[in-house]
Amino acid sequence: MRAVQISSLDGPDSVSVVDIDEPAARDGSVVIEVHAAGVAFPDALLTRGLYQYKPELPFVPGSEIAGIVRSAPPESGFSAGDRVAALTGLSDGMAEVAVVSPDTVFALPESVSLSAGAGLLFNDLTVHFALRERGRLAPGETVLVHGAAGGIGTSALRMAPVLGASRVIAVVSSEAKADIARSAGATDVVLVDGWKDAVKELTGGRGVDVVVDPVGGDRFTDSIRSLAPSGRILVLGFTGGEIPTVKVNRLLLNNVDVVGVGWGAWWMTRPGYLATQWAEIEPLLADGSLGAPEPSVFPAADAASAIASLENRTAAGKVVLDFTH
Repeated sequence: MRAVQISSLDGPDSVSVVDIDEPAARDGSVVIEVHAAGVAFPDALLTRGLYQYKPELPFVPGSEIAGIVRSAPPESGFSAGDRVAALTGLSDGMAEVAVVSPDTVFALPESVSLSAGAGLLFNDLTVHFALRERGRLAPGETVLVHGAAGGIGTSALRMAPVLGASRVIAVVSSEAKADIARSAGATDVVLVDGWKDAVKELTGGRGVDVVVDPVGGDRFTDSIRSLAPSGRILVLGFTGGEIPTVKVNRLLLNNVDVVGVGWGAWWMTRPGYLATQWAEIEPLLADGSLGAPEPSVFPAADAASAIASLENRTAAGKVVLDFTH
């Protein structure tokens, strides 16, 4: 089968597409013919050995897929021919065939394409966990989203209103990305330059209730300053490169929280949690309440460019690889 492989830790340039043996089916596993595989920021970190998970070289990256079930155990609830999305862990997703545990396989509504399905799980389940579990989002609250044109950002813009937010403010770096944020559901969009003052004006000086921050870097302190009393900033990652520090006296001033969002660590120690999430999300996808936007699609042969687009922050929305051609 064709598979994307990382053979050295020299960045996306070390990514190639190779022919390798199909993985062997395990007892109780679901075998999936992969039509599309999602690309996420950890994949870029993996190409440089900068992620906490460090597989032995060479390895196949990729954590999320969508495709057609080839075989499944009867007790799994899946059958050959089913359209599904699945999580593969932190590797082995970017290949034509994947072998997956049934508890990380999810039936896709007919309204969601396989290319869109490959870009849903990692971001939507993370954001659902962030807003519902860690952020305690309440009806009528205002949410600010950094990196709003990226995969996590656009997911937050789509999901926050569905979960009760009355206003969603997007922070972006360009007018082109502002259009992406508006299309994803932002009620207001501000540019990075001067964003704090713009948000203060938009909220009449009150600030926002929740900040979704996958960026980190030098805007973090201003994010804390932008919180309303009892506000929460959700730490999802550091695509800006720098891991910020917090002067904890700032947390006292307005009774605000800095909240870590470690979705993987959460669900891996709580059996059944993923199913609980999907039970809420799948009906919203099926009836259109939560749209499933079509991602930026790269041919599998262009995997290096796709992963590089996450590293250099040129990606718009979710990026997936197409394995059907």
